[in-house]
Amino acid sequence: MRELLERSYRAAVAAADPLKIVGAELPATPRGRTLVVGAGKAAAAMAAAVERAWPGEARLEGLVITRYAHGLPTTRIRVVEAGHPIPDAAGEAGAREILHAVHALGPDDLLLALLSGGGSALLGLPAEGLAAADLKALTAQLLRCGADIREINTVRKHLSAIQGGRLAAACRAPTLALIISDVTGDEPTHVASGPCAPDPTTYRDALDVLARYELAAPAAVRAVLEAGARGERPETPKPGDAVFARVENRVIASAHGALDAAAAVFRSAGIEPVVLGDSVTGEAREVAKVMAALVREVRRYRRPFAPPVALLSGGECTVTVRSASGRGGRCAEFLLALAIELDGLAGVHAIAADTDGIDGSEDNAGALLGPTSLQRAREQGMSAKKLLAANDSYGFFAALGDLVVTGPTRTNVNDYRAIVVL
Repeated sequence: MRELLERSYRAAVAAADPLKIVGAELPATPRGRTLVVGAGKAAAAMAAAVERAWPGEARLEGLVITRYAHGLPTTRIRVVEAGHPIPDAAGEAGAREILHAVHALGPDDLLLALLSGGGSALLGLPAEGLAAADLKALTAQLLRCGADIREINTVRKHLSAIQGGRLAAACRAPTLALIISDVTGDEPTHVASGPCAPDPTTYRDALDVLARYELAAPAAVRAVLEAGARGERPETPKPGDAVFARVENRVIASAHGALDAAAAVFRSAGIEPVVLGDSVTGEAREVAKVMAALVREVRRYRRPFAPPVALLSGGECTVTVRSASGRGGRCAEFLLALAIELDGLAGVHAIAADTDGIDGSEDNAGALLGPTSLQRAREQGMSAKKLLAANDSYGFFAALGDLVVTGPTRTNVNDYRAIVVL
């Protein structure tokens, strides 16, 4: 069962492999030059795919920013590695260089933007009046408070010189953004905080997020947002803005496509897959309770699905960090909470792993769960409930030897979860 679960995860990741999907999406070469820019965990692989497919005689240059250890060798498009999830100086310098290069494009040129999950932190170019330290401090708070990615990006877009459609607004050339989506709904405005997409949110919305989670934002951040809410700073470009007449945002890979690929693996193994959706969100522990209730219904009453069945879902849970010493991400926390809820229920196996290969800030993509996991933990003197309270899901699964470790996959279509009920 472990091998089957891991094989389904690999199939989900392969469905979003830039080296397999980007080439077919490329446009015709322009009369002038093509500038490639981008940011995200998949940016280097997307750039490499462009270089493979682009005509050798056509002018091609550019710069993409990816997370540390996610780079690949390229010859025409430069790859910069930078900090994620907390922005750093390398990301700021790269984003500044991208914005400067885009300003130089003309109507006969082409801007090709390669965007994927993780781009929000990697394009850490502060808006006028802000310092990089302000963005770092606020980002750290946002990541720990339990806010979802849409709320986080609402704030980021209004503190950025390049996100929220501002990159497109700075460009006079036709623009095509190829997007590997890691967000529920696959709306371009939410991937990498939408550098080339209209932004429907406002400064007031950003202030509402700060208030909702009672965040102690740096004074400069609050000053920028309040000035914007008063109309003293220009808003991000909105839907219907004329700048987007020359811009196309095209989603080329998504969580749903990854789930379909995984479903085929289970079907070939004689286990009927059920895709519950790619928009499962909420606190990881609460999502686990809902999934456990569904599993018990299937296991005991054979409804709404009859075993053997694989319950597949994608999306992005959140974790409210309660312990500064905790280790693990939302996938492992979901699984640990699921283990507690199921309490060793027979015939249930599960995997939860981030398709980018990194769950939170540790070295694992996620973890595996079986009906004996809790008992094995007890035999080692571990309390699952205490470890969950301490946000130490990594410690739990590491001790059992049940981590899923892949290294960077150089793509990202969000989390992948599969629960098999036999």
